[in-house]
Amino acid sequence: MGLGESTTRKVSYGVDDEDRVRILRGVKLSEDVLQRMRGVANISQSSLSSGPQKDKGSSPGSSSASQSRQKPEPRAPSSKPASTAKEDQRRFERQQAILKEELAKITQREKELADEKTKASIQERQHARQESEKTKQLALQLQKKDLQLKALEAFYQEQLAQLEKKNLERYAESKEQFHQAASKTEANIRSCSTAPVCSGLQAQILSCYRDNRDQTLKCSDLAKEYLQCINAARKVRGFSFFVSFFFIKKKKTENRVSIMVPLLVKISVIFFVRKKTKD
Repeated sequence: MGLGESTTRKVSYGVDDEDRVRILRGVKLSEDVLQRMRGVANISQSSLSSGPQKDKGSSPGSSSASQSRQKPEPRAPSSKPASTAKEDQRRFERQQAILKEELAKITQREKELADEKTKASIQERQHARQESEKTKQLALQLQKKDLQLKALEAFYQEQLAQLEKKNLERYAESKEQFHQAASKTEANIRSCSTAPVCSGLQAQILSCYRDNRDQTLKCSDLAKEYLQCINAARKVRGFSFFVSFFFIKKKKTENRVSIMVPLLVKISVIFFVRKKTKD
């Protein structure tokens, strides 16, 4: 740069369909930078071509005059072309510095964008990896839960089958016991005597009332004995009837309990299984 000696540098560039430079060192050039480069190139070409054009314009006349005349004395070279070249060189160097700054800015911007894209892609990959791991874990948990539920269902189905079998067996036993107890009770009830109670006193009272229609108080003693006899017979029969009734009632209660208990157990197990399946 400036007054120092220029060094050779390798420049990579790319052209478009119209052979115009569009990419320099892997960076795409903007229209503003291309316009600046075109302006500098036009200025340098015009300054360099101005000297030869003047010489060419005067060469035909001088050649014809040299044949007829003597050659004129050479004129002192003017300092204008040299100053113009230096000014163009400085302007070119300034434009080159601006171009380098623009290229550096573009490169930095592209690098920042690439870093941001890289970070975003890394974050997206990490997030996707985490989501996939979570999905795998949830799938494993659901599979384990499904296996547990299937095992529980099989266990409770087996328990229900066993309970139903036991319930049927108990029901058959209870039914047979009930029929046996009923037949025994019927046999006991039928074997009871049905003879009339206090039949002798009853006949005496009837004859006494017939003989003493106007004096019924004479039969009061017989009536008291008859009542005492009837009460005694009632107590005896009532006790036997109570014993037989209690025996039948007890058997029925035991049978009902033996039937209802397995049913209640079965209902509770079914309710528990349904609740576990819903959870």
